[in-house]
Amino acid sequence: MKIANAPCSWGVLEFDLEGEVAGYVQVLDEMRQTGYAGTELGDWGFMPTHPATLKKELKARELSLLGAFVPVALVNLQAHTEGEAVALRTARLLVDVAGNTPFIVLADDNGTVHLRTKHAGRVQPEHELSPDGWKVFADGVNRIAQAVRDQTGLRTVFHHHCAGYVETPAEVETLMRLTDPVIVGLCFDTGHYRFGGGDPVEGLKEHADRIWHVHFKDCHSDVASQSRAQEWNYFESVANGVFCELGKGEVDFPAVITELEKRDYDGWIVVEQDVLPGMGSPKESAQRNREYLRRVRILSNV
Repeated sequence: MKIANAPCSWGVLEFDLEGEVAGYVQVLDEMRQTGYAGTELGDWGFMPTHPATLKKELKARELSLLGAFVPVALVNLQAHTEGEAVALRTARLLVDVAGNTPFIVLADDNGTVHLRTKHAGRVQPEHELSPDGWKVFADGVNRIAQAVRDQTGLRTVFHHHCAGYVETPAEVETLMRLTDPVIVGLCFDTGHYRFGGGDPVEGLKEHADRIWHVHFKDCHSDVASQSRAQEWNYFESVANGVFCELGKGEVDFPAVITELEKRDYDGWIVVEQDVLPGMGSPKESAQRNREYLRRVRILSNV
């Protein structure tokens, strides 16, 4: 398994947030300095969008480009056309820079629907999509994934995510059932699955055939409990450290690794420790996360 990190670990998130974040040069330098071998793209425009420039920057640091996060308000039929265009623009950049190996990491437009943002980590049945809503949502996922494959050759994985309409284990299962397994895989995120109420090891077992890409994120049990008790919204939970450094939360990473090894997973592991701008030292956290993975012997050559 190859180990990468992502710009979100440096506070580069898809949300409109206050505060300063590091530039891409610093982020890529620090990724390499802390021992990672790959990265995802981050928000469009955070890294260079000219293929030759981006390829040069990555090559200089011996970093692979693994994919790009594309949020779309999939519950809104009117958003599908624009979402498809954004996904295709992003996919073409990935192909020009890294060939046909990266993924489009498709997701809901998380954090934009008040109801879901308010109840992140404690979703109830009354907060879920209706059958008609599910059909629109899943049709959008299928449509965008099909267009990406037909026009660029890239594969699409869906990223379940707290503060979006696909958060809980039941919602992940529903989306997988409603989407085409040939064109839509799952980006399995251990931290979001745990905060959304699931057991990551059981989730890996249930969706083994659909998991094409994996994000390693931890979830702090005390912060998650406090979030539910005090009814924090998603951003308050993140600001209070619900997604903590690896090994400091309740995700059983040795068991997760064992489960991945059982099914001969040979893709990338992307470390993500979502932080808001100004939270701590991202480089130091990235270093500790990398050292943790060495301690649990995830790499055969360490």
